[in-house]
Amino acid sequence: MARLTRAETQERNRAKVLAAAREEFAERGYRDAKVDRIAERAELTRGAVYSNFPGKRALYFAVLADDAERAPRPERPGRTPSEALGAFARAWLARLPLSGGEPGRLGLELLPEVITDDRTRQAFAQLTRLDALLLGLALEELDGGALRMVRAAETALTTLHGASRLAAAAPGFVEPFTVVSACERLTDLDLGDGWPPPHLPYTPDARAVDEPWAAPPVVDAVRGEPARLDGDGVVAILGLHRLGAAEEAVRALPPGETVTVVLVSGDPGELAPLARLTVADVCGCLRQAFRSPPAPRVVHDPAGTVAAAAGVPAVSDVTETAIRVRAGRIVARADGHGACHAAASA
Repeated sequence: MARLTRAETQERNRAKVLAAAREEFAERGYRDAKVDRIAERAELTRGAVYSNFPGKRALYFAVLADDAERAPRPERPGRTPSEALGAFARAWLARLPLSGGEPGRLGLELLPEVITDDRTRQAFAQLTRLDALLLGLALEELDGGALRMVRAAETALTTLHGASRLAAAAPGFVEPFTVVSACERLTDLDLGDGWPPPHLPYTPDARAVDEPWAAPPVVDAVRGEPARLDGDGVVAILGLHRLGAAEEAVRALPPGETVTVVLVSGDPGELAPLARLTVADVCGCLRQAFRSPPAPRVVHDPAGTVAAAAGVPAVSDVTETAIRVRAGRIVARADGHGACHAAASA
């Protein structure tokens, strides 16, 4: 029998830890779960668990992210923004323990864990902004792009996250048909949704450059499939506290070019699984509710591979760098606040 390589052994141990952790969290809940018992279930040492995950919370986020990425996605797309937003809401609510039972109990302690520290809370806030952008753009495509619909998407996510909290705190209280009906009506409301924000006219211009672009292979989390980064467009390297800037590239880029949002973090051990979970949750619902996903691509880059290829060797949660790619080369570069708008406008 062939000996496993070190990488293969680590991957096998990681899978065993995740499977054991899922059993432990499902049986005892996050609060009462113990890393020692997870190690016993996995038939590994406590050190082997910590060599793969920095702590119990990171492990919990990773378990939920794996579940979200692998969940079955029956498609029931809507033909109008109202129908599609209703389908999105139904897909969201189908995961909740509305009567106090399964499914959905494993994730009941997610939001209490998110709010335990400011770093995680800020990342979740910006991830939710990214979710709202993806949902809003999908609605705009169905509507012909006449109006910005991100604020309707934000309001729908506010309603659905509230339903999630109540489903956990007050089993049986949430009436899913009423929540779906309320979300469907959001597309008809005048929410004063405008663009651009006032700071964009003061954004410094991008720097013109001529640099090689060796794009590494990536997976687009929106579509759940491999993607190429060598086409014309903008690649935005954004820390998890700066994701709200993605829309600046989306709105400024000419038709026919693509925005790729690359998510990086100064704490990938804990925050990268949270990012995977948050994006997978929304994109899974998007794929059920819309015939085609929104145009931007989202790429998780916990190891900083894409960032390094783009000339950003060190990343943090406040990183904001954007490059403009044309004909396989980097032709413009911008850093700091407003970088996404500057690169897209170059």
